[in-house]
Amino acid sequence: MKSTRGEKLFHLSNYVILALAGLSCLLPLVHLFSVSLSEPHAILSGQVSFWPIGWTIESYQSLLEGTRIVGAFTNSVTITVVGVVLSMAFTIMAAYPLSKRKFYAKRTLTLLIVFTMLFSGGIIPSFLVLKSLGLVNTYWALWLPGLISTYNMLIMRTFFENIPDEISESAKIDGCGEFRQLIRIVLPLSMPVIATLTLFYAVGYWNSFASVMIFIHDSTKYNLAVLVQQMVQSQTMLQEMNNLQSEDVQQMTPESIKAAALFVMLVPMLAVYPFLQKYFVKGVMIGAIKG
Repeated sequence: MKSTRGEKLFHLSNYVILALAGLSCLLPLVHLFSVSLSEPHAILSGQVSFWPIGWTIESYQSLLEGTRIVGAFTNSVTITVVGVVLSMAFTIMAAYPLSKRKFYAKRTLTLLIVFTMLFSGGIIPSFLVLKSLGLVNTYWALWLPGLISTYNMLIMRTFFENIPDEISESAKIDGCGEFRQLIRIVLPLSMPVIATLTLFYAVGYWNSFASVMIFIHDSTKYNLAVLVQQMVQSQTMLQEMNNLQSEDVQQMTPESIKAAALFVMLVPMLAVYPFLQKYFVKGVMIGAIKG
């Protein structure tokens, strides 16, 4: 069917708006990357826009040699990997029984879980509870309070509900128990929503900032988000850089080092997203709409 003139204009306007939105997200990253690879005089003179001038990696070298970036990166990986594994495991265990129609008190438990989306104990009571449990200054203070996201759990529960009951019934006839049915049948069919929620949890743990500042007091346990914020907002990075003996490193501008730190923080999520993109829209739409 041939499109009308109004439909063509509508599609064209959509393409233009989406292109502008995409450029608004992409261009700052390109500028950040260009600054991190440019020479100091080009940065100070404002010549760097979207293409590096001078092409030098000294900002990354100084970042590795003069800051705790490697340790912070390792901490971020630890927080993210362990947190995602724990959150996904408990989210699946919470969503699967609530997706069963014959599960006792299903409605009551769902309402109690949804209640936590509207009301919480607050930061101070949470801190006092974690302190009494001896979890302050440990990563368990980051993992346990946000172990299950109610929003993510509801998406996964709805996805499980959309799996035909005939599959479950046929598995039971063949002698398959609930746990084996979950591992062998339900989870393989749920890869789109699992990949989507994995990305949600990973981004949340990787960008953890406020919770780290509140519950972690040992600076050696800080993640990238906190370390980069300290570089951008304080003189900590400059003081550490002054301890270096290399003249080439001391000549680097704070802007180039900050840009390198920000780019190092962004790269892991940018690298993971393309592999999960094909599941992203499908997982959210199927998990959010009950058919």
